Amino acid sequence: AILCAATSGARILASQDLYGATHALLRSMVFQNGIETTFVDIHDVDKVRSLASEIEPAVIFAETISNPLIRVTDIPAITSIARDVGAVSIIDNTFASPVIVQPATLGADIVVHSTTKFIGGHGDTTGGVIATSAAHASVLREQAKLLGALAGPFDAWLALRGLKTMHLRVRQQSDNARAVAEWLNDDPRIERVHYPCVSPGPTPPVFTGDGRGGLLSFEIASASRAEVFRFQDALQLCIPATTLGDVYSLVLYPAISSHRALTPEEREAIGIRDNLVRFSAGIEDVEDIRADLDQALAAAIS
Repeated sequence: AILCAATSGARILASQDLYGATHALLRSMVFQNGIETTFVDIHDVDKVRSLASEIEPAVIFAETISNPLIRVTDIPAITSIARDVGAVSIIDNTFASPVIVQPATLGADIVVHSTTKFIGGHGDTTGGVIATSAAHASVLREQAKLLGALAGPFDAWLALRGLKTMHLRVRQQSDNARAVAEWLNDDPRIERVHYPCVSPGPTPPVFTGDGRGGLLSFEIASASRAEVFRFQDALQLCIPATTLGDVYSLVLYPAISSHRALTPEEREAIGIRDNLVRFSAGIEDVEDIRADLDQALAAAIS
């Protein structure tokens, strides 16, 4: 999607709070194509506007809900800035899914999803999808053909199967995530919870309904890496895994997995601390989820 909108010599303005592999892609592989990326706090709209006017990027790139800090992007504001400077806005909507946020209706030029996550929904397929206008689609088809970015037929079938239950799953996952976030927010063992309904400050107007997504993250108070490892090892229902959006509840340790490519200083600057845990809610009974997290926290800090 980026290469269809940015050619050699172009500049990209991207959120600094991104999935680690996306961050690495923008720093290295895109740079090798003669494209320079400037990272910015995408949630500081005034800063984005100022930088966009200064560097005149070809692309402004952001995630609807950031990985792993669950910060919500003001998509209408960001896409408006992109239009003002003649940039293509690309929004990664993986963490939200089309069920709760539809960036194209909020002004995004290109929307990308990992179908591996909420769309597939069962952790058994790998793929991605790009939603855009006919004008961009013709270029994207040629890029996909030349670069080999095409899904296999069975992966495509599994993603289509997942679409049939996506609305049901995402609603349940959102309900479970909210209940877990509110419970953790009242737990003295937790220093901070990152989730739209409990994080401080207003939430940008991007959601289509009451759901706020199936992802949250939390910081275990004063926890060392060893204590986070004990927490993961003690889990019985929730599964430590480097994915999300599954029917099973999943836990990930960003510092050593999704954001391991970043230096400790880069992680600290973004806000990814060594006591941060990401949680992807499944569709299990929420009382079972809370009971498992509770006993794992007890084991971690005993």
